[in-house]
Amino acid sequence: MKIVLFGKPFQAEKQDQIRFILEEIARAKVEVLLCSQYHACLKQWDLHTILPAFSLTEDNDFNADYALSIGGDGTLLNVARRVGDKGIPILGINTGRLGFLSAVDYKETGAMMSELLADDVVLENHSQLCLQSPNFKLPDYPYALNEIAVLKRDISAMLHIHVSLNGEYLNDYQADGLIIATSTGSTAYALSVGGPILFPENPSIVLAPVAPHSLTVRTIVLSDRSVIDLRVESRSQNFLVALDGRSFPLPGNAQLRVVRADFPIQIVRRKSQSFVQTLRAKMMWGKDLRNT
Repeated sequence: MKIVLFGKPFQAEKQDQIRFILEEIARAKVEVLLCSQYHACLKQWDLHTILPAFSLTEDNDFNADYALSIGGDGTLLNVARRVGDKGIPILGINTGRLGFLSAVDYKETGAMMSELLADDVVLENHSQLCLQSPNFKLPDYPYALNEIAVLKRDISAMLHIHVSLNGEYLNDYQADGLIIATSTGSTAYALSVGGPILFPENPSIVLAPVAPHSLTVRTIVLSDRSVIDLRVESRSQNFLVALDGRSFPLPGNAQLRVVRADFPIQIVRRKSQSFVQTLRAKMMWGKDLRNT
């Protein structure tokens, strides 16, 4: 079995966690392809020697049975961008804080590697969004696993966002922004502005305004087959678009369309793990925190 290993640069206090993870990977005796940027980080802390043998990858031209993401959800989102349409399942080992996507605790690495070797895991297909524009050049990777957000720049006045759904006028949003999220992304940015929590297998798109001017404007849930067209007006003549946090400016005359991407991202889940368990743990449901 061949794995490609990615990670986030870490602070000194994470060394013991990373050492434990690498020792469990080495113990599994799998072929390792290591991201060169992460290798530089491991080398700084003299942790690269834990892996008995590995090859380096400099870019996105790689292939493997699984991609391992060591860090939090932000790290996994970056790995998803690098995996792209290769169809390589991604396993998130959590050394961060919340971790809805990177839901495997680092202490479970050994058990997880055994399950991977035995092909005793669940592969979940997570839909992505694709950003399109007929009149403006977009980034080379216009896809988002969590959300596409249209946002005002800095302290500029609120945006006026004209939205059509499947060719039919839906609404004009006067707000600081508009979040278009997948079911996977419903527990991310969209949740922070009052959006609903959806299970990852739910074939839906969440449309969540950011600080809307009108209290009659509410978050809505659409079919993921929807075609969403946007036209944005801004007093500053430009605005920001963020794809899973990767933001770039666009001029006010840019026309945007959001559709479901034609390929999903596969996330590895343990058979003993469920989204219900993840929700209960991450949201601390059932715990009385009033006296802590």
